[in-house]
Amino acid sequence: MKRFCYIILFFLLSISTPAEVQFVDATDAAGITFRHVDGRTGKKFLIETLGSGALFFDFDVDGALDLYVVNATHIPPPKSENTSQIHSTLPKNKLYRNNGDGTFTDITDRAGVGDTGYGVGCAAADVNNDGYPEIYVTNYGANRLYYNNGDGTFTDATQKAGVGDERWGTSCAFLDYDLDGYIDLYVANYMKFSVAENEWWETQGIRTYCSPTDQIAGSHFVSESDILYRNNGDGTFTDVTKTAGISHRALGLAVAVGDYDNDGYPDLHIANDMEADLFYHNNGDGTFTETADFTGTGYDENGFPGSGMGNAFGDYNNDGYLDLVVSNASGLPALLYQNENAAFFTDVSFVSGIGAVTLPYFKWAVEFLDYDNDGLLDVFVANGHLQENISFFSESTYPQTDLVFRNVRRQNGTHYFTDTSTEVGLAELPKKVSRAAAFGDYDNDGDVDIFLNNSNQHATLLRNEGGNSNHWLTIQPIGTRSNASGIGTKIVVKAGNLSLTKEARSGASYLSQSDLRVHFGLGKNSTVDTLEIHWQSGRTERFSNLKSDQILYIKEGHGIINGQE
Repeated sequence: MKRFCYIILFFLLSISTPAEVQFVDATDAAGITFRHVDGRTGKKFLIETLGSGALFFDFDVDGALDLYVVNATHIPPPKSENTSQIHSTLPKNKLYRNNGDGTFTDITDRAGVGDTGYGVGCAAADVNNDGYPEIYVTNYGANRLYYNNGDGTFTDATQKAGVGDERWGTSCAFLDYDLDGYIDLYVANYMKFSVAENEWWETQGIRTYCSPTDQIAGSHFVSESDILYRNNGDGTFTDVTKTAGISHRALGLAVAVGDYDNDGYPDLHIANDMEADLFYHNNGDGTFTETADFTGTGYDENGFPGSGMGNAFGDYNNDGYLDLVVSNASGLPALLYQNENAAFFTDVSFVSGIGAVTLPYFKWAVEFLDYDNDGLLDVFVANGHLQENISFFSESTYPQTDLVFRNVRRQNGTHYFTDTSTEVGLAELPKKVSRAAAFGDYDNDGDVDIFLNNSNQHATLLRNEGGNSNHWLTIQPIGTRSNASGIGTKIVVKAGNLSLTKEARSGASYLSQSDLRVHFGLGKNSTVDTLEIHWQSGRTERFSNLKSDQILYIKEGHGIINGQE
């Protein structure tokens, strides 16, 4: 009997030894005063519902993550040619510089990135390989590209670069799809929409937002095609959407980039609202093939399309292949697709424990993150209903609790997720109308923090306390033959019995971008046995016997360097 009890105790300890993590609201302490404005008027314009994005990035290359937050504006929005100017009376995007002490300073006006358009999404990458990241912003209206001057200021290079599309842009992502060493750009678009011809519903005598499909049915509005821009290497981009095979029209909301079949070329998953998602396989010749039906990523396990909001790639079961998570509207589960050795994906949403819990929530940003540094990717989901008056005719609420699911490995090697939102403090925080989320270690203490851009509310910065009680390693890849941002670089870390595969990537989540540095939780392993870094140029570099709990800068062809020299 005693032996049996020991066996049970061993089993429990082996699957349930999480670090004691709390997510603490550090917004005020960090000096973040941003408040999102959606321009709502009571007329229920559809553009009010999507929210706006945010990104963690190191714009001044000092080793500390800065923060760019996108805002919307009044309705109707100002004319697009004026939105890059500084207007003190209009809501604007904000750039916060990390002071290196846990606080931020608003330097928007000095930096020249206070766009006052109806902002939606954002991404950042070193477009010209000069060592400093640029910012791209999508709008309901003309998009913006800000070139980083390297002196704390930016220049609006939209017209010169040729990327100022005026459709309703949503999420965007940088990627080097043709592996030429210059970072390209994918922009998801939603629908053709006019404020003057907006449709709305009446529910139990209450005016409510009309669904996008009914907007289309009730007017001349149509869903839009996305855009793929190829970087010409001279400061300009070329629209190669049609020649690359990106031809489908859909209500695009989120862009996830990842090499799901390990062939060295980045593939794309596009989360679409109220219709089947798209999965573009990179053919390696400058073209893509849409394979959602073949890969099983356009529908759920019953063959029904979802209402995709956010998405992200990540290897949650540590088998070396990127899996996929997709958020959906309420009444639908967050979908977890398991990559079956690059042959296809299996919907494991309900058997994993995520599906049933997420059904009541209206889900937006979603991301894989190892919040407790145990070497297993957990899942975060940002929630908030679309209808602000939903409680008048439903048991649901407009503000909702965000969710985090801890990844647990069973003795037989399979994985399941358990809702730890209460344990980590999320359930104790005031409910917000969450939309976008960016993830990164802004205080460089070794665990992943979260920034939330809430709809028509103040933003929230959640500091991770306790995640660094386990060991960790963060890698900043710097390309030379590959793109300078290192986007698309695949890194494989082995420490003890852990074998972890991650990629440096732009996009994902929802309307946002997270830290381009690649963070690994190592559990109780204080040493990394081996680290392999696979550059997009085809070069592979190997390192061994590395100490944990540090940030490493690895420059292609030069090995580990001191900072970003």
